[in-house]
Amino acid sequence: MGCGNLFYSLLITFSVALITYNIIISANAPLKQELPGPSRSSITVDPIIKMPLERSSGGAAGTHSKKRLFHTAVTASDSVYNTWQCRVMYYWFKKFKNEPGSEMGGFTRILHSGKSDKYMDEIPTFVANPLPAGMDQGYIVLNRPWAFVQWLQQADIKEEYENLYILMSEPDHIIVKPIPNLSRDGFGAAFPFFYIEPKKYESVLRKYFPVKKGPITNIDPIGNSPVIVGKDSLKKIAPTWMNISLAMKKDPETDKAFGWVLEMYAYAVSSALHGVSNILYKDFMIQPPWDTEVGKKFIIHYTYGCDYDMKGKLTYGKIGEWRFDKRSYDHVAPPKNLPMPPPGVPESVVTLVKMVNEATSNIPNWGS
Repeated sequence: MGCGNLFYSLLITFSVALITYNIIISANAPLKQELPGPSRSSITVDPIIKMPLERSSGGAAGTHSKKRLFHTAVTASDSVYNTWQCRVMYYWFKKFKNEPGSEMGGFTRILHSGKSDKYMDEIPTFVANPLPAGMDQGYIVLNRPWAFVQWLQQADIKEEYENLYILMSEPDHIIVKPIPNLSRDGFGAAFPFFYIEPKKYESVLRKYFPVKKGPITNIDPIGNSPVIVGKDSLKKIAPTWMNISLAMKKDPETDKAFGWVLEMYAYAVSSALHGVSNILYKDFMIQPPWDTEVGKKFIIHYTYGCDYDMKGKLTYGKIGEWRFDKRSYDHVAPPKNLPMPPPGVPESVVTLVKMVNEATSNIPNWGS
């Protein structure tokens, strides 16, 4: 029994050391394009993650007197669904970029289709290769970390900031006010998601975050977006994020546990592995219809459908007499002048529709 226990302990120690070594090597090695592949069609419709009706309020981050500009990067496919969202997002980025309080610098759409499209002149764009066909196993967001790896290696980011920061954002984000650099003192700044629960899934996460790296609470309850992080830190995190995402997807237990948010867990783990902690900033964004007021928030994330009856009552889970759901426009861009919600609908939803309408009314050749 003694020899058996010793052998078992040595086996576990060797396995943990091997995982850690592979992570360190992947993080510190030069970023290489080792996964070339042809362009292919993309899955366009996002699943809906259920949202609880009650959540705790958020905290706040400190401010700086000196401007610390950051570059906004948004990954996207070439689908109609992603494209119209990117056009709306970039419209509002430009509106707030030079307003007082903004530390928003440049902008890049990281297009992971492997080919340019007709919006290259409208939106600053870097074309990245997608994963080889079949490698994402139908989980399209696995292209996101791979796209960031390519961009960070190849892109010529024009701004020469004293210390370059990156805001990782998504197509379905609408900026509602100038965004300052919320990160500070070597910490990233990230929105905490209620459904990212490292303690709940410790047994699964220990496959990727060895005990020697510290308590499981070192993994922040975040995804990769919205996150503001230093470019140097992100260059270390990105290849680890890519490799862990692929490893998690290949592991049936992990894939079953995390489902659609697997890539978010992979980023959280990768950030922790590289010692990059994050300020958990709940005022980073709101998610209508559950968040009803814009308040001091900076981003509207319209991932959930907004369904109401004509008395302004939420009918979530049932198609309402009035509705706005991005998934209604997966193959065609929304028309100009969407109907406004009925009286009684929360400010957040009203603001969302107004901002979509303003963008579509002013973006040239909308719907083309």
